[in-house]
Amino acid sequence: MAPTTTRKPPVPTVAETIKHPAFPTAIWNLEPDQSGLAPVAVGRGGPFNVSWEIHGEGPIKVLFIMGLGGLKSAWQRQTLYFGHQNRDKYSVLLIDNRGMGDSDKPLMRYSSSEMARDWIDILVHVGWLPAPPSSPSSSSSSITTSLSSHSGPPVPVPSERTLHVVGLSLGGMIAQELACLIPTAISSLNLCCTAAAIENTTTFAENIANRIRMLMPRPVDHSMADTARQLFPLSWLEQPDDCEVPDPSTTPKCGPPNPRSPKIPRPAGPEYLKFDSNAQRYVAQEMHKRLDPARFGLKGFLLQLIAAGWHHKSAEQLQKMADEVGRERILVMHGTEDGMISVPHGRKLIKIIEPEVGLIEEGMGHAPVVERTGWYHGVLVERIRRGEGLDGRV
Repeated sequence: MAPTTTRKPPVPTVAETIKHPAFPTAIWNLEPDQSGLAPVAVGRGGPFNVSWEIHGEGPIKVLFIMGLGGLKSAWQRQTLYFGHQNRDKYSVLLIDNRGMGDSDKPLMRYSSSEMARDWIDILVHVGWLPAPPSSPSSSSSSITTSLSSHSGPPVPVPSERTLHVVGLSLGGMIAQELACLIPTAISSLNLCCTAAAIENTTTFAENIANRIRMLMPRPVDHSMADTARQLFPLSWLEQPDDCEVPDPSTTPKCGPPNPRSPKIPRPAGPEYLKFDSNAQRYVAQEMHKRLDPARFGLKGFLLQLIAAGWHHKSAEQLQKMADEVGRERILVMHGTEDGMISVPHGRKLIKIIEPEVGLIEEGMGHAPVVERTGWYHGVLVERIRRGEGLDGRV
């Protein structure tokens, strides 16, 4: 059951957050080494374009797959650490999932499996995976065996494991599908705050109340505060802003603040500033997204929500995936204070997959990428090192 409490920490209003001097600097101007738009889903309802970026020039390839309604910038703390501060070691691939950001927003049925295939198309486009065979009748027995294990268009058959996959929430569901499709490409698989399928872990009355709240129109301040309290532990929200911001004068390939939307005020100077609290930084980053309707809209959000709600991997499918990826390469983590995907989902995923590392973190919410940034980076570094070692690259 998701945690409940009678105490609600104050979440700053949108109006006071927009007036804060730090507001124009909430999204960082991290310059990619490569970027572009690439057509995906040919023969799968497309083609349509997906926006991608690569940050860093290192040999270790890391995919960060964002969750519901998130843009590439939602990974900015990880992009800064892996793709800029440690750019000689890592190369970080980001995309805006279909329906969000700079990617197209086709009106069609979205699913976690089709979104995983979008990632495969991008991986082939940027050269991180070989092109798939043209047909299942290829003479390669390894290709034929791989294709027989799933339906749909042919997928690449890599000769080595080079990809470190990190998925959060819906992104973790996409990562599960990706691992089922290309298990022999994966050096490490890191599933964060996600589920094999969304199940009702609350009482009937709580479930009905939650559904009513989702459908009722609410003032933006109310919806922002409610979402913040579902995402993050209450104690963390009210603490002073703990974000380590970049310094454009010393951070590689980091420019001064440059908001995308004309609705956002211009920064007063070239520095990135701090907010009064963690809650206020969350409100600011969310408002940068909401004030850019060309990149974030209700249609794409709802289509992604359908993908998350209908995601389902059976125990048999996940166990087969774990066999083929290798349990020694897999991490599953979940927080006890997750108000978006309750902790029983994480416990069940760990029980099914039996990963080498299964973490149920006391007091952690739905977004360790923000809430426990330093710790989260340390965990990922260790799991990446583990995969690289298993593949003989350390």
